[in-house]
Amino acid sequence: MPVLQPIVSIAELLVQKGITHVLVSPGSRSAPLTLAVARHPRLQVRVMADERSAGFVALGMALQSGIPTAIICTSGSAVYNLAPAIVEAYFQQVPLVVLTADRPHEWLYQQDGQTIDQRTIFGSHVKRSYDLPADYTHPDSRWFIERTVNEAIGLSQSHPNGPVHINVPLREPFYPASDESFQYERVRLIDTLPAQPTLATEAWHQLLQEWEQTERIMIAVGQHPHSTALLTVFHKLSDEWGIPVIGEITSNIPRNGLFITQTDTFLSGMDEPTARELRPDLLITLGNSFLTRNLKTFFRQFPATRHWHIQPSVDRLTDSFQSLTTLIPADPLAFFEKLFSDIDYQRFLQGDDDDDSHEYLHRWQSMDQQAAKLVHQQLSGDTPLTDWSAVMTILEQLPNQSILHLANSMPVRYANLCGVHEQQQISVFANRGVSGIDGCLSTAVGAALRTDKIVTVCIGDVAFFYDRNALWSAPVPANLRIILLNNDGGHIFRMIDGPGRQPELETYFETPHGYTARNTADDAQLDYLTCDSLSVLASLLPDFFATSPKAKLLEVTTDKINNQKQFIHYKEKLKSIHQL
Repeated sequence: MPVLQPIVSIAELLVQKGITHVLVSPGSRSAPLTLAVARHPRLQVRVMADERSAGFVALGMALQSGIPTAIICTSGSAVYNLAPAIVEAYFQQVPLVVLTADRPHEWLYQQDGQTIDQRTIFGSHVKRSYDLPADYTHPDSRWFIERTVNEAIGLSQSHPNGPVHINVPLREPFYPASDESFQYERVRLIDTLPAQPTLATEAWHQLLQEWEQTERIMIAVGQHPHSTALLTVFHKLSDEWGIPVIGEITSNIPRNGLFITQTDTFLSGMDEPTARELRPDLLITLGNSFLTRNLKTFFRQFPATRHWHIQPSVDRLTDSFQSLTTLIPADPLAFFEKLFSDIDYQRFLQGDDDDDSHEYLHRWQSMDQQAAKLVHQQLSGDTPLTDWSAVMTILEQLPNQSILHLANSMPVRYANLCGVHEQQQISVFANRGVSGIDGCLSTAVGAALRTDKIVTVCIGDVAFFYDRNALWSAPVPANLRIILLNNDGGHIFRMIDGPGRQPELETYFETPHGYTARNTADDAQLDYLTCDSLSVLASLLPDFFATSPKAKLLEVTTDKINNQKQFIHYKEKLKSIHQL
């Protein structure tokens, strides 16, 4: 096996760089890589037969831990199956290290099986692609391999985080003899030290001056991990200085009576005079993508005079509202803590102890309260079991300090309309980098593998059945809770004006199937529950969320016509907000 020692050393280098978890999809060409990680005593390796699911499980693990997850697969079309997870990781800025086995390049286009051009297969959706040599006899080859892997892992964790691809051509023999053993020799570790950008004093003073000269200031948070420290400083800015802090459920901005979380409701159909009254003079944004169209449309149609966007790096200029005036390369928490401290001290020196006028904040809060009341009325009384009422009931009973994954399409939108309360301390995740339904279940499985907390995924039937290979690899983590909203085909197209008015709706847009998850749950050895009424759902949830030795799946059966009627009624009621 001495010719493959550099491959064995890759496993050792993963460990030295802090990577502890590897996802492997079986294959022959990838055998040297697989054996190298499988036999390493300090690596935890999980096998996923479906590469697409494996990629998303790795994504969920990295999301939960903040540490890169390594992925190994064989050559050919197997590599392409990783693409959906790779692009999601790229746009959601999640660190992954993707190791793809390959045939030596001289066999390209020679009618050899499982041979495609893999060198830059993920294109611009990885931070960088690397291609290792197929021959290791020369000392420079080993030096190159070690240097490359060091660089790739470091790059995956430099702002903005993201996936890197290492293509590994391998020659036969792939398998060691029975009397050969692997030697995990210490390899050279090259540390990449983290660096935080520092604003020049003059630039910082200019920002402070702009702040002090601005009357209506607003903070809007895109998709962002839960941060107690960041919420604490937002509390101070909003409570003491009257700054509206706007967020969505994927922003991890909770409902607390102070923050603004119901924008998708009250910004819908807003008249121009009201919108102009709400428009900020200075808008400060942070985080990744925003979820709802109404919020994005508002900021684009009524742009702020000044718009700062805060992000740790300046590799790309993010201008999603088409109003950006200043890109600030900084860590958001450090920026807002220093901003509050400096302005608070400056006002103290000036003897300015009077509270800022909170009129602007109160205007936003009034709209937010009206919207929350409308949503509550929509879901109270004799409300039937619908996807929306089910989501509200589920969110209200989530265990405190647990983790919530929201699948794309309608579940994440219903959850955003409902929100979670601050005292619950829920950490919310969703695949909003590309916003596809593929991999939502697998991502939650990956998260559950890296935490002891209860991980709940709320998912629609189309997304669930599309990704049920997430449950193929046993055992499914016991802390996983799957809540499946089954309306037999998904109904987001009924909520969109275009397809919802077409006679071809059911045939070409929806996906009716007639399936239930009972057999899938049995195959995966999950505890399976089902319900078809709101009262039964509420009664099942306490035991469902309780700790148990097995993962659980709760299938909620709803009617897509009732779902549609409820949402149409809600949209009709939206007009009343702006008439009060």
